[in-house]
Amino acid sequence: AACDLVRYCSDGCQKDHMPQHKKDCKKRAAELRDEILFKQPESSHDGDCPICLLPLPIDSRKTILTGCCSKVICDGCSFAYIMRESQGSKAPICPFCRHLTDMSKEEYRRNLMKRIEANDPEAMRHKGFDCESEGDYISAFGYYLKATELGDVGAHFSLSDMYHEGLGVEKDEKKEVHHLEEAAIGGHPKARHNLGFVELKNGRHARAVKHLIIAAKLGHDMSVDLLKLCYRDGLVSKEDFAAALRGHQ
Repeated sequence: AACDLVRYCSDGCQKDHMPQHKKDCKKRAAELRDEILFKQPESSHDGDCPICLLPLPIDSRKTILTGCCSKVICDGCSFAYIMRESQGSKAPICPFCRHLTDMSKEEYRRNLMKRIEANDPEAMRHKGFDCESEGDYISAFGYYLKATELGDVGAHFSLSDMYHEGLGVEKDEKKEVHHLEEAAIGGHPKARHNLGFVELKNGRHARAVKHLIIAAKLGHDMSVDLLKLCYRDGLVSKEDFAAALRGHQ
């Protein structure tokens, strides 16, 4: 069973016992889910820069996606490499795979599709973002969904946003929260922050504070700001607030 408390010899036996066991099963399954959901990730979903091996900034504006190999690189490494190569007056190449980066939009799209055909979830998510930016929400949803099936955390967050806004799909808070939770478990700070906001809105303050503390420890600034308000209103203890601030630093 989903609760891991009972083992059955057959599907028929499980079906016969379910009326007596259903309530306890749901309760324990929810407890197991929370154990996974509220575990502090070691790092954000972005991981480390493949060049300097330092944690990537959670602000995507401070990173770049290479169009050739779909690697996400921090701005510092990108700038340092560009400066070094410019001194030699060489054609710009990718600092990771050494492919020429001076490509047209059409070349970029062809290269992105090659990465997608190779089942690269990062490329699928970025193709989904391109489609969403162009207003093609149906295609965007398809690329995001495929990326989540391949384990991409960011695509879960993008799907949650589509269900929240009703872009290409009907608004569905249950599915929105599901994808937020999957993204949060994978270490997505903004998804964790959004879950905290949802729980605050629904009056589940203890759960909200847990989410915000985890997001703050992952370096999410907005979660720290929201925790300050929670501390002011007596929703978070002094010890937990201090621990969140230390983790954020």
